[in-house]
Amino acid sequence: MSQLVPIPSPGESLFYGEPGNPVVVVLHDAYGRLPWLEQFAEAVASRGFRVAVPDLFGGVCTIDEATATELMNGLDIGTALAEIDDAMVEAQHTGSERVGLVGFSVGGWLALLHAQAGAADAVVAYYASLGPRDHGVIPCPVLLQWAEKDEWDEGEDPEEFVARLKDHGTPVTQFGYVGTQHAFANASVAAHVNLQAAALAFARTAVFLESNLVD
Repeated sequence: MSQLVPIPSPGESLFYGEPGNPVVVVLHDAYGRLPWLEQFAEAVASRGFRVAVPDLFGGVCTIDEATATELMNGLDIGTALAEIDDAMVEAQHTGSERVGLVGFSVGGWLALLHAQAGAADAVVAYYASLGPRDHGVIPCPVLLQWAEKDEWDEGEDPEEFVARLKDHGTPVTQFGYVGTQHAFANASVAAHVNLQAAALAFARTAVFLESNLVD
């Protein structure tokens, strides 16, 4: 994977926002913790949250699509979920007990998977779905942000996923963005980003987090 780039603070979570605020853990996509996530985290923090951004790829990122696929395929799910736990607990030490998860692509998949444990009060997933094999009950409100054009692994059909969520009684809000493709919020990957859709999706994410994490 020759297109790998080292990142600052490898293996550590980056923190933003004031201690004592409700916690939001932001999970990167298959490209890793690229610079755009700092701007995203700072924007979330400016809305009154304590934000943690873990590194799930052991200190590397990429802007190459093929390399991103290799990174995603090499992810150890158990380790990633444990790193999310660690980031959540560390942020809660200086934040409130209330916590939200925001994930992009594989990070969204992990956020949805992690939320089934009941530790989150809200979860936002960008272009991510769970297949029946991985899907249990998610006992908190879910916001789903869909690209217009996307590809899904067998069994991860979004319509079926939403139907299962509703069957389980999970409150679900979803939005689709015309003219977008997978990774449309990733401002570090020029081939995919749609700045207008990303801004609207962020605004909806912020309102959703505020409504579920702030008294």
